[in-house]
Amino acid sequence: MSRAPAALTYVGHATVLVELAGARLLTDPLLSTGILHVRRQVPLPPIDDLLPLDAILISHAHRDHLDRGTLSRLGSECPVIVPRGGAAVVRSSGVREVIEVDEGGRVAVGGVLIEALHAAHSGRRHPLSRSAGSLGYLLHGPPNIYFAGDTDLFPGMSELRGQVDMALLPIWGWGPKVAAGHLDPARAADAVVRIGPRLAVPIHWGTLRAWGAQRGLDPAEPARAFAAAVRDRAPNTEVRILMPGERTELGLSPSGDDQAVT
Repeated sequence: MSRAPAALTYVGHATVLVELAGARLLTDPLLSTGILHVRRQVPLPPIDDLLPLDAILISHAHRDHLDRGTLSRLGSECPVIVPRGGAAVVRSSGVREVIEVDEGGRVAVGGVLIEALHAAHSGRRHPLSRSAGSLGYLLHGPPNIYFAGDTDLFPGMSELRGQVDMALLPIWGWGPKVAAGHLDPARAADAVVRIGPRLAVPIHWGTLRAWGAQRGLDPAEPARAFAAAVRDRAPNTEVRILMPGERTELGLSPSGDDQAVT
């Protein structure tokens, strides 16, 4: 049985355009030149290159993952899926259809079943705001694609083994160091060992930089460090580094086995 090919475009930071089972899904869209002292280091993609969308997935309410200006620019025609407690912020950007989900919740979008998963990360928009959820998402295609959002390692991560074909894992940040609740290249490689995907694509790197931070650092160095750690610890997983703006297609062999094609 033939299936439409899946594809990923690493737009930058935690923003990924996922084309899967005929649906176009955009994760944590951030299409601005920066947030306060954090500035974008790569070109902004044309909005038209991302549209039309069938749904937008928000992992949590931090400003670099839930950007109201970006949601306004993308329009209000497609639903936005957000953790419980984040609907008010999304609606303030003009979005008409907001779907709040809890961990374990499922939403069908076209031919994709979106499953909300645990994430070990604070979801508060700012320190004085109400507590809000933080999620990852498993997109059931096939192939099955895990978008981790922002997360630290957590015990239940190993329960994803056997369910994930491709993992979109955060590996870095925009400040002088990777804070608690995030993954660095070595810990992201540990996540690969636990999950066992066929393909891992590093995200959350090479896009933003806080003023005065990471001077002299090659923006691609964290991604290369992640790839090296995975080669050493999980050699059966392919790592595909996509530069911000780069797209890759993911085909299916006649037998139904996933086969990566650049």
